[in-house]
Amino acid sequence: MIEKYLKQTKFSDQKDFDANFELIIPETFNFAYDVVDEWARTDPGKKAICWTNDKGEHRDFSFAELKEYSDRTASYFQSLGIGRGDMVMLILKRRYEFWFAILALHKIGAIAIPATHLLTKKDIVYRNNAADIKAIVTVGEKLVTRHVDDAVPESPSIKTLISVGPFIPEGWGDFHQGINRAGAFVRPKNVNTNDDISLLYFTSGTTGNPKMVAHDFTYPLGHISTARYWHNLGKDSLHLTIADTGWAKAVWGKIYGQWLAGATIFIYDHEKFTPANMLDMIQKYKITSLCAPPTIFRFLIREDLTKYDLSSLEYCTIAGEALNPAVYENFYKLTGIKLKEGYGQTETTLLVFTAPWTEAKPGSMGLPNPQYDIDLLTSDGRSAEEGEQGEIVIRTDRRYPTGMFKGYYRDAELTHSVYHDHVYYTGDVAWRDEEGYYWFIGRNDDVIKSSGYRIGPFEVESALMTHRAVVECAITGVPDEIRGQVVKATIILSEDYKDKANEALIRELQEHVKTVTAPYKYPRIIEFVDELPKTISGKIRRVEIRSNDAK
Repeated sequence: MIEKYLKQTKFSDQKDFDANFELIIPETFNFAYDVVDEWARTDPGKKAICWTNDKGEHRDFSFAELKEYSDRTASYFQSLGIGRGDMVMLILKRRYEFWFAILALHKIGAIAIPATHLLTKKDIVYRNNAADIKAIVTVGEKLVTRHVDDAVPESPSIKTLISVGPFIPEGWGDFHQGINRAGAFVRPKNVNTNDDISLLYFTSGTTGNPKMVAHDFTYPLGHISTARYWHNLGKDSLHLTIADTGWAKAVWGKIYGQWLAGATIFIYDHEKFTPANMLDMIQKYKITSLCAPPTIFRFLIREDLTKYDLSSLEYCTIAGEALNPAVYENFYKLTGIKLKEGYGQTETTLLVFTAPWTEAKPGSMGLPNPQYDIDLLTSDGRSAEEGEQGEIVIRTDRRYPTGMFKGYYRDAELTHSVYHDHVYYTGDVAWRDEEGYYWFIGRNDDVIKSSGYRIGPFEVESALMTHRAVVECAITGVPDEIRGQVVKATIILSEDYKDKANEALIRELQEHVKTVTAPYKYPRIIEFVDELPKTISGKIRRVEIRSNDAK
């Protein structure tokens, strides 16, 4: 399938990739018709989804079945008055109905807004009114549907509520009854243009209200590089990305690029992540490719991996937060697999990554994706030199990259604050080594300036994470009259060390950091906590730690 959308599909090395990677963008593209329905036409029995849950249920879906179910869902949505340009929020966790629904929305030119089940009434009201959401499709769980019901009186744009069951609240539509009774689907005329919005994400952010990230109908093509050249997927791959459908990571790893590459996606519908259960899934279903954030791998390497047959696992990728080298080294020692890191944002597709032909450097994000014109800019606006810190930016003066967002919906001022003069500013700071590899430092706002030094939180966190006492940590700057700022570490201790949270352990951790990284980076202040403040998507809210310290 990817042959239709690439000038060249095979690359011998990074030089070849940089010189010859080029996407072919059709005049009008719709992922549901041009990829899913095309698979259903050319290879109807090909497996698209392997789905199971923590109750022992299992279902496989071929592309022919996905076409049938998405057609029925599209017809059902049309019967409810949902059409081109309408906003529909999907709160579906890892239920297979998510794939029916998002494909159906693409087929009728509507706009999908994936969202997490963790939203409260206040969150839902904000989203409904910010985007004029017309319909909401949710899992049939009483807590989720109650929050939605409570939000409706303050959400005048909402016309339709749908539950996929098992619980169907009074006044709500029954998703399965609706698609079973739906008439034959007729593809509407002029479904979309490439420039239309197909996908809208509310990014949780670490400050302020969520931003509305709008992507157009060509966005899935931007993920060809994600699946084929980062996940290393082909037609025989069974790929697992560990992510709830409410997060952008789901469309990075559970639909677009994977099906363009011809892979089967594996979905484990579970309520609570348990490392042993996830390892059981890999063993039982013979998963070949795994992508997850570093936190997941930190839990996996604490298990006795000798108890599991992981021989099917060929390739592992990692993203969502910076990778501590200690996690890389331990996973490689236990499995023989080198984790391939990648970096991007909700506003983009994959920006920097370690390709199959590229040697991984533990702690480095890898090399720039030639799909984007990427640079590092210093605070005075020049390109950073080797070893010099700068903000990761995307230049668009030569071309606007496929996969980059259209802007923040209904917020031209906010869009202009990050994208102007043909440059998109990611807000992330990194440095580049002599071979062109990028190394993450932290968010612009999180970089600590102490005694003339610029210290990135990630490098200190990486040093601390190599100590067996530390499960998770966050590094922030605390104002200091002499140094400007000093480094503070907020640490969650492992069970074995919780009763040793004393001055001696603080000194031990400080000395440990001094031996692992530059001594001036050591945390002068250490606080032990039971949990770290996080956004709804699981990112550490360093701004909240700083705010609490100020108080």
